[in-house]
Amino acid sequence: MRLTLGFSPCPNDTFIFDAMVHGRIDTEGLEFDYFLTDVEELNRKALTSDVDITKISYHAYAYVAQNYLILDAGSALGHRNGPLLISKRRIGISELPKLKIAIPGKYTTANLLFSIAWPEVADKTEYLFSKIEEALLAEEVDAGLIIHETRFTYYKRGLHKLADMGEYWESLTGLPIPLGAIVIKRDIPDDIAQKVNRVVRRSLEYAYKDSFASYDFVAGNAREMDSTIMNNHIKLFVNEYTLNLGPKGRKAITELFRIAYEKGVIPLLPDRIFLNSL
Repeated sequence: MRLTLGFSPCPNDTFIFDAMVHGRIDTEGLEFDYFLTDVEELNRKALTSDVDITKISYHAYAYVAQNYLILDAGSALGHRNGPLLISKRRIGISELPKLKIAIPGKYTTANLLFSIAWPEVADKTEYLFSKIEEALLAEEVDAGLIIHETRFTYYKRGLHKLADMGEYWESLTGLPIPLGAIVIKRDIPDDIAQKVNRVVRRSLEYAYKDSFASYDFVAGNAREMDSTIMNNHIKLFVNEYTLNLGPKGRKAITELFRIAYEKGVIPLLPDRIFLNSL
């Protein structure tokens, strides 16, 4: 069976999916027509159910939950790995409601967390995540939310951290921060969906055993080619929750949706959102 698969060119995603899309593991008869694009573009494709299996932001999931289920394998959760709010000039947090903020996409989890923390901020402008630093340096915006590789390099350009959205979330809940999910269409038969979940986990296990196998794929798609930054990116976003969400990972996700719904940021989700029941 052939399935479409979308994921981002970021090192954590290419590290996870390399083995399954390049025939390094048993895919249990499944074949994948895959493509790579920015996470916000993946979010928007999911809104129209264009892809069978895809990486999306947890924020976006709130708007596609009626069509997709969350896999146990492949998610990006963790501690101390949240989006950062940065600026060119020193800014007090109390000033934020009056300022123009760059966000890496309407449906990103970065925007969801920012909206939970500062719901009164209305002036937001969407940018490709890799263009937010330039927008700040050009003074097109006052502050910006950065994700992916840019969180490792912003300070080299003289930019300042105003807030860490991961720290905010963890101080609020004590739970890991849910960033990105791997989801599958609800109308795909359960036995096939279970195969996909196993194959994603198997692909990640292979990457852990032979990290050099995925190097060319990771480096060839990474925005930041420095190997230290690529490795730090993988270590930060690929962890125990990526292999299996487990009870704690699921609790973090459901808590994110509960808080966001109570604050009026997202719609109410269906009762069932995970592929497997615990």
